[in-house]
Amino acid sequence: MNDQLKQLSTAVTKGLMTRREFVARAAALGVTAAVANSMLAGSAQAEAHAKPVAGGTYRMGVQGGQSTDTQDPALWASQVPLAVGRLWGETLVEVSPEGSPEGLVAESWESSPDAKTWRFKIRPGIKFSNGQAVTANDVMRTMERHSNEESKSGALGIVKGISGMRTDGDDIFEVTLEIGSADLPYLMSDYHLIIQPDGGFDNPNAAIGTGPYVMEDYQPGVSASATRRDDYWGGSQEEIAHYDRVEVIVLNDATARTAALQSGQVDVINRVEPKIAKLLDRAPNLSVKNVSGRGHYVFIAHIDTAPFDNNDLRLALKYACNREELVEKILQGYGSIGNDIPINAAYPLFDETIPQRTFDLEKAKEHYAKSGHDGSPIILRTADGAFPGAVDAAALFQQSCQAAGIPLEIKREPNDGYWSEVWNVKPFSCSYWGGRPVQDQMYSTAYLSTADWNDTRWKRPEFDEMLLEARAELDEGKRKEIYSKMGRMLNEEGGVILPMFNDFVDGVSNDILGYVNDPNNPMMNYYAFKKTWKA
Repeated sequence: MNDQLKQLSTAVTKGLMTRREFVARAAALGVTAAVANSMLAGSAQAEAHAKPVAGGTYRMGVQGGQSTDTQDPALWASQVPLAVGRLWGETLVEVSPEGSPEGLVAESWESSPDAKTWRFKIRPGIKFSNGQAVTANDVMRTMERHSNEESKSGALGIVKGISGMRTDGDDIFEVTLEIGSADLPYLMSDYHLIIQPDGGFDNPNAAIGTGPYVMEDYQPGVSASATRRDDYWGGSQEEIAHYDRVEVIVLNDATARTAALQSGQVDVINRVEPKIAKLLDRAPNLSVKNVSGRGHYVFIAHIDTAPFDNNDLRLALKYACNREELVEKILQGYGSIGNDIPINAAYPLFDETIPQRTFDLEKAKEHYAKSGHDGSPIILRTADGAFPGAVDAAALFQQSCQAAGIPLEIKREPNDGYWSEVWNVKPFSCSYWGGRPVQDQMYSTAYLSTADWNDTRWKRPEFDEMLLEARAELDEGKRKEIYSKMGRMLNEEGGVILPMFNDFVDGVSNDILGYVNDPNNPMMNYYAFKKTWKA
């Protein structure tokens, strides 16, 4: 019982459990409230004086891997490549849990008054894992590769607005934009834009970067491991990136992922299924961490492909989507309803006055009749790996569509190959987005006409013009007005059916200390390996 109480009190001091919950659990074990509170005080004092401990192995059980995964950052499209890439690679800038840009490869940056010209100062003494010094030319070449359409980079929509790049010595990278952007530092945090030697032109899969770990083994769709660099620019092992070794184990099956955490095979897992999260949180040796943010689960339709090229059909599907039911039954309280735009209140300059679309079978029937659809099956493709509960969500959507007379059929696809063979390939499928720190980046990545990840084929010149206009507008009030027009346009005409914004839900062993919430991504934006340590 003492070990169990110790684990529970540690969970409170780490913010994983409330004091009231601890006292209730202690009472169930026969401990009085006075004794329980005394234990909490002692545990809190010990935690306050705890210092990071160097050493050990950190093991991640991650959903979102497949045999077609690559270490070329341009092609990363799911969770496992990101988790692996964070080990060895870094971008110019990263976004903090509080939402502010912080320097990684770039030590500092400044812009011209019109935000058209930006100068990034490369951190002095920073080296790649092969011992080569990082120069401004490496940065420029990285941006050149990702702005090359042949690279098929997921960051293509972001870097499209660059009109010129140059270096000023070895330590200054200067970029000139066609239209000014106050948000450019945020855009440079896009996880595809890992700085590589000569931009990765010679070997984009080499896994050579400025991160704290060096790849030891990599088996796509199975596992990866990396060891700590002694010469990491960020500091000693006692200061940062404390583990000797990090392992990433691909666990696409939710049951296997949960069992691996419970048995101690891994220290942390992503994508805890909401339907078991509360039960899992009761286990004495682990805790469930959840944080709301900008992530969202979606049904995406290619609006350039029949029958989805008919806006009445798209509206019929949107009105037939029972968002409240999906949030209740799929998210189990770990999220909130969406409104067919990828922006919510977590974003700066969000317009809360955009009307919320509601479940309305009569309107669904009306728009379906107006669409003139011939009644043939409308195929929605899904897989367990599309998002937690995706198969069940598709089934619920099918039921509500049938009530509106819409012939939606579900085709279940295998997890392996889903992100290369189904998402952004087939005309109607389930997917997820982690969101982005600012509206410009979200729209530039997935809704700009030229974006490689425009997974609904949303290509509207007037929308593009508004995006560029908002990017150049330094008056926040005016920018908000533009973003509002864009949101309303997408809500009424877009191919994204967005029923819910999801919390990021992780399962974490109580042996892991220093774990904090980060709304940018699961597993502390996949930087937990860098900021936590083992007790």
